[in-house]
Amino acid sequence: MKPTFVLIVIVVYLGVLMLISWLTSRKGAGNDAFFRANKSSRWFVVAIAMIGTSISGVTFVSVPGMVRNLDMTYMQMVFGFFFGYLVIAYILLPLYYRLNLTTIYGYLEQRYGPRSYKTGAWFFLLSKIVGAAARLYLVAFILQSLVFDAWGIPFVVTVVGIILVIWLYSHQSGIKTIIWTDWLQTLLFITALVLIVWQVSSKMGMNLSEVTRTIRESSHSRIFVFDDWHSKQNFFKQFFSGMFITIVMTGLDQDQMQKNLTIRTLKDAQKNVVSYGFAFAPINFLFLCLGVLLLVFAEQNGITLPGVSDQILPMIASSYLGSAVLGIFVVGIVAAAFSSADSALTALTTSFCVDILHMKLVVQSKEQESRDIKTRRWVHIAISMVFVLIILLIEAIGSDSIINAIYKLASYTYGPLLGLYVFGLYSRVKPADRYVPLVAIAAPLLCFVIEIGMKQLLGYQVGYELLLMNGLITGSGLWLITIRTKTKTI
Repeated sequence: MKPTFVLIVIVVYLGVLMLISWLTSRKGAGNDAFFRANKSSRWFVVAIAMIGTSISGVTFVSVPGMVRNLDMTYMQMVFGFFFGYLVIAYILLPLYYRLNLTTIYGYLEQRYGPRSYKTGAWFFLLSKIVGAAARLYLVAFILQSLVFDAWGIPFVVTVVGIILVIWLYSHQSGIKTIIWTDWLQTLLFITALVLIVWQVSSKMGMNLSEVTRTIRESSHSRIFVFDDWHSKQNFFKQFFSGMFITIVMTGLDQDQMQKNLTIRTLKDAQKNVVSYGFAFAPINFLFLCLGVLLLVFAEQNGITLPGVSDQILPMIASSYLGSAVLGIFVVGIVAAAFSSADSALTALTTSFCVDILHMKLVVQSKEQESRDIKTRRWVHIAISMVFVLIILLIEAIGSDSIINAIYKLASYTYGPLLGLYVFGLYSRVKPADRYVPLVAIAAPLLCFVIEIGMKQLLGYQVGYELLLMNGLITGSGLWLITIRTKTKTI
């Protein structure tokens, strides 16, 4: 009965998404709607949608699960997130709006040249497609274990089915549809989170004051680590890593910024960024509180927890909390996952069409517009197929905590973007454009060598500060290839 129940919940939910897709695509499905939502989005709608884009299905299961090994120290990184959003709102957004960009990597062409522009776009494409596939893999794995294993359906069929559904409701109007589906999905997964916390507390017979006391007195309630410089959980490492991870994974990421660029005015876009930046602390804190409660619940009921932390919440929700909680959990995790994956798929299509194929929003003829729309749809299909292949590769490799793997990947692939933008904004010299791709490739490779060397020779465990190191090496490399003439700062 359980697999059938879960499938019914999913089918009903996906039917709602298809209805939203139909409603939003009735008044136009051209490239301007797909890439920029006709520049007509309301900032408060985008703010809610952005929460869903940033908090994926990985957050839904990984953050509660990480409490077992890392306590609540993830909040140190979350505090850094907010300051990163302030940088985005008041430094990066004014730049993007002043240049009237369709994709944010157009800045690199104006500041450095065409090779730098292509380098930034390709680094984004690589970073986003792997990161988004990793997020979606976890949801596919959970749905496979809850539903499709019981019917003998192979994992590859599950993955293809999920990607197909996302493609179906996003391929017509792209970001115009995604803003509204993500708006709905954000409300659903936050509601699901609150209801699961309430249900777990009720199962243990706790009221609000007892829940608060239980979390406060738990050995896993530790948030701050100031005394261990070698630990990845040291406050300063976590805080500044959180700040710069936000800058690169949101402010320098076409997926995250595409929704912002659909808002008509800079002032409203800044309201949007600051608003959803505020929302991250309480939402992530609630996820961590859920993680503490799950550990207490397991201890009280003698439950043997799985070795993989990401499986703690799915196991308890599916086996010990009843059908109602299972349905809530499925809706929550699917909503969180789809709101992240559909946005990524749309942004990847946009970046490839605009940055790599140089597709224009304004064309000279209806015939050219028709050809461009046809090309964009084929790109959308091709990127969907790449998603499937990467998810299957991740399944073959495996990972204990997907969220840690995503942040580690970001440290390597977004570091060159950080270096390119910081150097461009805060210097007035011009690097030789033809050498920029070499610097951007060399920086992550050198970081890998440094990381291994520091661990072997000094016993120092490099954490997310690898991102800062990567950006610094990229900036230094750009200085070395500088043409000794000053250029006007954009």
